[in-house]
Amino acid sequence: MRNPIILWSLLLVILVAEVYGYVAVRTAFALAGRRGFAISYWVLTLGIWAVGLWAIFTRHKGESELKSYLFVLPLALLAAKIVVILPLLLEDLTRLGRWAARGFGSPAPAAGPPLTRSQFISRLALGLGLVPLGAMLWGMVRGKTDYTVRRVVLRYPNLPASFEGFKILQISDLHTGSFNGNTEPMERAVALINAQKADLIVMTGDLVNNIATEVEPHIPALAGIRSELPIFSILGNHDYGDYVQWPSLEAKLANLQRLTENHAKIGWKLLLDESHTIRRGTDELAVLGVQNWSSHPQFPKHGKLAQTHAASGNAPFKLLLSHDPSHWEAQVLDYKDIDLTLSGHTHGMQFGINLPFFKWSPVQYSYPQWAGLYEQGRQKLYVNVGLGYLGVPMRAGFLPEITLLELRRT
Repeated sequence: MRNPIILWSLLLVILVAEVYGYVAVRTAFALAGRRGFAISYWVLTLGIWAVGLWAIFTRHKGESELKSYLFVLPLALLAAKIVVILPLLLEDLTRLGRWAARGFGSPAPAAGPPLTRSQFISRLALGLGLVPLGAMLWGMVRGKTDYTVRRVVLRYPNLPASFEGFKILQISDLHTGSFNGNTEPMERAVALINAQKADLIVMTGDLVNNIATEVEPHIPALAGIRSELPIFSILGNHDYGDYVQWPSLEAKLANLQRLTENHAKIGWKLLLDESHTIRRGTDELAVLGVQNWSSHPQFPKHGKLAQTHAASGNAPFKLLLSHDPSHWEAQVLDYKDIDLTLSGHTHGMQFGINLPFFKWSPVQYSYPQWAGLYEQGRQKLYVNVGLGYLGVPMRAGFLPEITLLELRRT
């Protein structure tokens, strides 16, 4: 990590979680003082972390899919132990309060109810820890390809009458390289896409993980997406091949050229800072597509929004495809006639709590707009959490998403 503060904070969280996890198991099963248990616990814990770190640092060599699963294991256990911290920390604060109330040093009872209370809370904490652990294990087995259709109605006062009820289907972040040539999930996703009978279909970036050839086993399936209108696509940060050690700049550019050709082979119209007008009678709707542009310094700023906006003319309704949602606040909101922006990129971090009344994911601490619908005045942003997965072969909470947006006049 480039930021040492983040690195040290992460290491501190891991250390505290591991210590509390050990205390919870020891207390819950009355194993205090048993040296054999302590040695076995820490050897197993360090072994799991060692295997996980080995898997992530050597993931590009040998069996990459197996290594992805090996890396998930310590992360799943860490998530469980972080949940375990909460009730145990409350118990420690309660003990501290009782100790202070006894006059800073009076001896506590050696046995009896306090021990029973500690065992109960430790067992409760371990039970709670099984929730994220179970969710992550389910996310590895099924959640990563448990495709979900999200339906959203958007209302605009300026929507041309001919576009009343116009349905836009968005997919994003396919990351086809993560499927290791297995085409069945993508074929299933395409069948679900076609079943929605959308008027317009768009793909908002990250077709591959790094290399243009990753999508090629999936071209027959993706070419099966049916639409009367052109299917528009844009590039995401992973599509440029920035995360690969290329032998030369020419090789990197050749990879990008091959990727653009693969978009065409699928049958998609790749928008590279361009605008396309859709007409219904005398009414118009402009589809703008920019290359990746992010307000975060580690991601590229290729997109030329001013150029793209100028090409859209005076269309009464403008739809922008921009991969990174941080673009919305940084630039897009300055163009008041861009009515709707569709983005992806965040994946909802592939893990979190996703309820109708409450959403949480660690990614929200980096992206104010990270999943679902956001509004400012008349302008709206929808962030799709992605169809594929990257790095960790898992999705829990934020399942792979197909978004169906229906435009209505207010």
